[in-house]
Amino acid sequence: MSAPDWLLQPEVGLCPCGCIGTRRKGSYIDKTIEGGASMLRGVLFADDVAGRPGVLQRLDPRVKLLVLGGLLVVTALVRNVAMLVGLYVVTLVLAAASQVPLFRFVRRVWLFVPFFTGIVVLPATLNVVTPGTIVVPFGTWFGHPLGVTAQGLGAAGLIVARVATSISIVVLLSVTTRWSHLLAALRAFFVPRLFIVVLAMAYRYVFHLLSAVIDMFTARKARTVRRDGTTRRGRYFVSASAGALFGKSQALAEEVHMAMVARGFTGEARAMTEFRIRVLEVMAAGAALAVMAAAVGIDRLVLS
Repeated sequence: MSAPDWLLQPEVGLCPCGCIGTRRKGSYIDKTIEGGASMLRGVLFADDVAGRPGVLQRLDPRVKLLVLGGLLVVTALVRNVAMLVGLYVVTLVLAAASQVPLFRFVRRVWLFVPFFTGIVVLPATLNVVTPGTIVVPFGTWFGHPLGVTAQGLGAAGLIVARVATSISIVVLLSVTTRWSHLLAALRAFFVPRLFIVVLAMAYRYVFHLLSAVIDMFTARKARTVRRDGTTRRGRYFVSASAGALFGKSQALAEEVHMAMVARGFTGEARAMTEFRIRVLEVMAAGAALAVMAAAVGIDRLVLS
């Protein structure tokens, strides 16, 4: 037996402005499954990049954490937009040298900066918040001129550039370092062991929890014959799923902890590879120190 013709024929695409029908919203089940799969793809992408033979991947994770942490501190201290742009270019060069896809790296950063930081700093560009020379007038408000000032644009550009550079450094550290190596590096800098244990448990537990959610929603989709006419049944399912997931979480957390203990976990973050300081790490630390000193010195010279 073969599939019926009506099942093999493609559906007619509906346009929101057309007269052939109305556009239907996507299913929350499909969106949840796709969101979970997208998160797993992001983790696999980070693991794949961390295993490539790039510049940052070859460095000792302790030196890498110290270098990128120093760049993060310098980014917070610099008060010149041009210097922040220069530091951002340095992160792009490091990403290219570490075989990180630049388009995905830039998109990962600038996907959040305009929506969050831009919205926060947008009111600061107005003359009612930051007085100064109006460059984009908006008319008058209760008899007072209203517009965007040059000083407000400068302050907003400084904040946006600082946030974008800081996020780029953090993303660069996360995608070029394996999680176990990063935890071991944090422990080497005397981060409390309890904090390391919580991070290790959370990292392992979140994927088990995500897998359980995907399985529940996939089972719901497989048992659905027709689309629900109302949202009430969807709310019932979501609330019931939340209760069942909450019940599974305790047992799942215990199983994850017992599996970690069975594999030799004692609370100390350890890696399979042995860390050692080589000539490459010394050269990288020296180059990073020179860049940080030059950035702070030029920034102070320009502002003085």
